Amino acid sequence: MTLKEKFKQWLDTNPREQIREVQLEIIAEEFAMSFGRWMASGVEFIDDTEQGRIYDYRHKRYTTEQLLEIFKKEHNL
Repeated sequence: MTLKEKFKQWLDTNPREQIREVQLEIIAEEFAMSFGRWMASGVEFIDDTEQGRIYDYRHKRYTTEQLLEIFKKEHNL
């Protein structure tokens, strides 16, 4: 299930706002932890630049934002 689908599921099925907020926080935390593990497993920090932090992933250089997009595509999110 994609990240958007998880959010939509909880927004559509849980009428009580407090329950929704807690579940949305859990979904966001799961996403952040998954991205962090992915970064730690195959991405190497190279440098801080004016563009932001630069990382090596599969022998190419990327910013954090670019890596986030790659992660989302690789995990169908």
